[in-house]
Amino acid sequence: MNGADTAWILVATALVLLMTLPGLALFYGGLVRARNVLSLFMQCFAVACLMSVLWLVAGYSIAFGGVGSLWGGLDRVLLNGVDAGTVRGTLPEVLFFAFQMTFAIITPALFLGAFAERVNFGFVLLFSGLWMLLVYAPVAHWIWGGGLMADGGLFGATGTRDFAGGIVVHETAGLAALLLAVMIGPRKTRTTPPHNPGYVAIGAGLLWVGWFGFNGGSQLAADGGAAMAITVTHLSAASASLSWALWERVKFGRASLIGLVTGTIAGLASITPASGYVGPAAALLIGAIAGVLCQEAVSLIRDRWKLDDTLDVFAVHGVGGIFGTIMIAALGAGTWTAQLGALAIVGTYTLAATFILARLAGLVIPMRVDAESEYNGLDLAAHGERAYDILS
Repeated sequence: MNGADTAWILVATALVLLMTLPGLALFYGGLVRARNVLSLFMQCFAVACLMSVLWLVAGYSIAFGGVGSLWGGLDRVLLNGVDAGTVRGTLPEVLFFAFQMTFAIITPALFLGAFAERVNFGFVLLFSGLWMLLVYAPVAHWIWGGGLMADGGLFGATGTRDFAGGIVVHETAGLAALLLAVMIGPRKTRTTPPHNPGYVAIGAGLLWVGWFGFNGGSQLAADGGAAMAITVTHLSAASASLSWALWERVKFGRASLIGLVTGTIAGLASITPASGYVGPAAALLIGAIAGVLCQEAVSLIRDRWKLDDTLDVFAVHGVGGIFGTIMIAALGAGTWTAQLGALAIVGTYTLAATFILARLAGLVIPMRVDAESEYNGLDLAAHGERAYDILS
């Protein structure tokens, strides 16, 4: 057990939780109508609580409990055999558990933005719980837990390179978001602007800071690798913010605050899988491309395909994570076979499992609220509360 490593991962764990609470809650809450802001807050908080419990019950064991190729087994259910002195690498295993728990929290929280303003709260909880256990946890095991796609597995000695979650977090959440948006259907009113851009900017800032724990903490050590991961994370976010704003100005004659900070998130998602394998110059390149690429993906999905992924989860997180994963191979830090093969296998599994789980959950609790509840807003209809006296 190393004291410096332990101290850093304690901080990183808090930073990654900050990304969901309150970072993502504010970012998503500001983007919806005023009558739905509390529903996003409620969903983010409730999902964080539920995933924490389920991660203890079985999620951690499925992801990191053993060395099987497909799943980790049930040896670590309820942290069986783990106490304050149990070590994993140079860390207390209970700290490794807590750090990975914050990833299991934010991944299903990401796809909440895809069906905002029209989803049944009970469905959110039931589906998210099943999805974390049966999609996120197995995929985490395949790549990070010594499973199918790790070093020495399906793709040979080097395995798939995914430093902090381009595949495990962003591809899975992004594809689930897109499929759920299709299955639930579009909102009745899609043209409403974000009700509070200030919330969005504050949330994006908290996500940016929290991402240092997300990527830097994935080194699982207090060393130069963690320092480089944090540095390239910051540079990619800055580069993508600027390229998104510049591309907006080229296309529309002005750059918006919402666009700038959405570019920030695109840059962060894109550098996530590569942050342990590339240097500063590559980070600038990844961010610069991501700002334009993800913006064009938003236009494609929203305007040409007419799909109502409410808060552009797939275009920003899904496309960003997939792009960053491919760039690892393009920059020579991984093999094309391992990177593309993992994307294909995980993508196929995620779509199939998401569809089945959503259908099963929908048989128990309807996916979508009724038309009156959607019109009045989920804050009042689902939770009996209002964020403001005057609604926009």
